[in-house]
Amino acid sequence: MTATVPPVIPAAGVPAPGVPMPGPPGVPPGLSAPAGSSAVYLTGSWRTERPVYRSLLPPCSAACPAGEDIQAWLYEAQESGDGYERAWRRLTAQNPLPAIMGRVCYHPCQSACNRVQLDEMVGINAVERFLGDLAIARGWQFEAPPERTASGKRALVVGSGPAGLSAAYHLRRLGHAVTVREAKDQLGGMLRYGIPQYRLPRDVIDAEVARLAATGVVFEAGSRVEDLAAAAACFDATVVCVGAGVGHHISIPAGSAAKVLDAVALLEETAAGSPPLLGRRVAVYGGGNTAMDAARTAKRLGAEDAVIIYRRTREQMPAHEEEYRDAISEGIRVKWLSTIAEVERGRVVIERMELDGSGHPRPTGVFDEVEADTVVLAIGQDADLDVIAGVPGVDAHDGVISLDAQMMTGRPGIFAAGDAAPGDRTATVAVGQGKLAAFGADAWLRGRVYQAPPRVAEATFDRLNTWYYADAPLQQRPALEAARRTSGFEEVVRGLSEESALFEARRCMSCGNCFECDNCYGLCPDDVIRKLGHGQKYVIDLDYCKGCGICAAECPCGCIEMVPEDR
Repeated sequence: MTATVPPVIPAAGVPAPGVPMPGPPGVPPGLSAPAGSSAVYLTGSWRTERPVYRSLLPPCSAACPAGEDIQAWLYEAQESGDGYERAWRRLTAQNPLPAIMGRVCYHPCQSACNRVQLDEMVGINAVERFLGDLAIARGWQFEAPPERTASGKRALVVGSGPAGLSAAYHLRRLGHAVTVREAKDQLGGMLRYGIPQYRLPRDVIDAEVARLAATGVVFEAGSRVEDLAAAAACFDATVVCVGAGVGHHISIPAGSAAKVLDAVALLEETAAGSPPLLGRRVAVYGGGNTAMDAARTAKRLGAEDAVIIYRRTREQMPAHEEEYRDAISEGIRVKWLSTIAEVERGRVVIERMELDGSGHPRPTGVFDEVEADTVVLAIGQDADLDVIAGVPGVDAHDGVISLDAQMMTGRPGIFAAGDAAPGDRTATVAVGQGKLAAFGADAWLRGRVYQAPPRVAEATFDRLNTWYYADAPLQQRPALEAARRTSGFEEVVRGLSEESALFEARRCMSCGNCFECDNCYGLCPDDVIRKLGHGQKYVIDLDYCKGCGICAAECPCGCIEMVPEDR
């Protein structure tokens, strides 16, 4: 079927396409220049620079570890109605887990948002969660790849955490048959066993995994891969996505009656429905997000007092601000500049620390005591790399698997992503790495090398004309009142209403990309900018553009650039 192109209706004084535009005042259109010349008076020849429309990289997208085209899906969401589903599909083209990531991502996109320099950042993560929850409520599904695109290749994904789910999704979309093997009895990896329910309800994990299964991804829970080489031999490509489920241990003098366990075990056993007995007083040693989760979980398991012992200051604490703030609101105490010297039954001896000239903590020789029935160690964790032991060509250094630019190990056909790969250990980084490993595996299966698209210039704040953007406050996500939080594992942070989500999406300033506001069209003094119809943007008649620069100066999003004329 041939698409019908709507006619271009010229503005007042602007001829239709193909009709010469008038020359300077007093000179009839088409009047020849000096005798003997066939040229007409084209006022565009007067300029020294010309306007060019650019499509720049928004800082939010530049900062997203999952590689989402954030501005594009926010633009779709601004339309509401059918726009929500279009936004969800644009979002899930890169990240298949919006309802999950809308809850657990620490949203570096928002820290990079240009709007933070105007009033407040756009609540991107909250809109992502709104779209993810709406998709679950309305039963939106991914489209299974058509049979004609089937590659005939089989891929194995080891682990069903965020990296494994992302890798499986993208490999399936690329036409491969995919099997995911998970060692635990339930799917989700560290999403299920490392993140408490009050942050990530289990029905959300189940819904997003079920959507992947509906595309044809085969999930095998309770299926630990003991011999990676043998398992990989049955598939054309393998992606290792084991999570960081092994807690760090340190040597702390402890009495025989002292109860010490690691935070990973605490969170995993609680998630599995068999939480350990902690007693009334719990001390958590560490300063990361896992320490916050352990202390908050202890409160929900009945601890009357939970204290975090951390050897540095608040400014040096790696825990995310939101996690720390929520912990404090739930009555968690923190002993700053303190380290555990000894653990006895019912008490912990701590030594006070001080910072030296370089900011590193050092002992002071001053000791104190804290009452504690249980000590929980939250001092870091590693991926379980026993799975790669003895596999020729697959090596690990500093707790992660060595990979090339294609996310492939030294053994052709075996790739890795997530906690087992180099990079920050966050769920969003894992989603992005799972996608890259899928792209690398797909290219390898097809005898090619994956080439990432070239990175375009970033849309910086100084390019924007912020006069056109009204002050609009950030829509805060509602939360469960503090008094009710520690009585159970009910979700604490709630989602935005449709009205708030729509408002938040419309706060996006579309940095560096035209959103057809008509400023350039309406303010051009020579009427040389033509509209091409909704979604088609504009074209400039350079025969008569004098290069005055008004369009560039008045463009709100900074997508018009004045470039020197090439003479």
